[in-house]
Amino acid sequence: MKKLIIATLLFAVFAVPGFAGEKKGTIGVTLLAMSNPFFKDIADNMTTEAAKYGYDVVVADGNFDVSRQSNQVKDFIANKYDCIVLSPCDSKAIGPVIREANDAGIPVFTVDIASLADNAEVIAHIATDNYAGGKVAGRGMIQALNGKGKVGILSHNETESGLMRNNGFRDALKEAGMENDMPIVSELPALGSRERGFSACQDMMQAHPDIVGIFAINDPTAMGALAALEGIGKVDQVKVIGFDGMPEAKQAIKDGKLYGSSIQFPDRLGIGVVQAFIAYMNGEEVEPVTLIDTELYTKAEADKDPTLR
Repeated sequence: MKKLIIATLLFAVFAVPGFAGEKKGTIGVTLLAMSNPFFKDIADNMTTEAAKYGYDVVVADGNFDVSRQSNQVKDFIANKYDCIVLSPCDSKAIGPVIREANDAGIPVFTVDIASLADNAEVIAHIATDNYAGGKVAGRGMIQALNGKGKVGILSHNETESGLMRNNGFRDALKEAGMENDMPIVSELPALGSRERGFSACQDMMQAHPDIVGIFAINDPTAMGALAALEGIGKVDQVKVIGFDGMPEAKQAIKDGKLYGSSIQFPDRLGIGVVQAFIAYMNGEEVEPVTLIDTELYTKAEADKDPTLR
């Protein structure tokens, strides 16, 4: 896998005098699922940051539906917005509508989830280093299980970010030589949602009752898995690691119900994608990919977290 250079600093953009209070235009944003607090944080930080430069932000909820999301982008194009920001519901199927935006001369940026579509131009992608974050989760699972026990994955491979997390997790186990001591005996699609995480975990545990570790592709999936494990009385026997760092998951980690989560920084993503757009509008060179590291958040971190009860 080609290793991408991780940018440790966000774009340095200098505001043009007179921006404050002046309406410059509108940014259209459609994100994977606004039911996930992670995406709400991205949207809120985009809105605040864009206002500093005189831009309004209109946010739409893709709600895991690429057809719905494509129609939202078509609306942005029809309204002649100055910029379109996407976290695609399907990294390949989103291609045609990105090409429509290209044809209309509207710059497209992606945040958190990349487009994998051919001939669809994206100016810049701002994201968590999902592959490295998957490795963080994998190393965390080795720690949680003391290097021994069967493992399952609740995946979301339809998105680039979900696939990269999955690959990173698997590679961490391989690189540690854990294929035999910690075999991955099941992978089921959960689509990144609590409801699907719940049902997929039920199916997984029914088929493989001796699983002792589950990697959930995001925190909503992890919370769904937790509910399923509570239903069969196996919260203490199965270590679950999520990915995001949403407040509810952090509280569950502090309470000892989840083992941990590869936490992201949605504020940096939201600010970063706006700054990339402003740099582009100012004629500055924009890095095509900026990746931000994750950290493993466990009970040790939760016990020191002042935001938790």
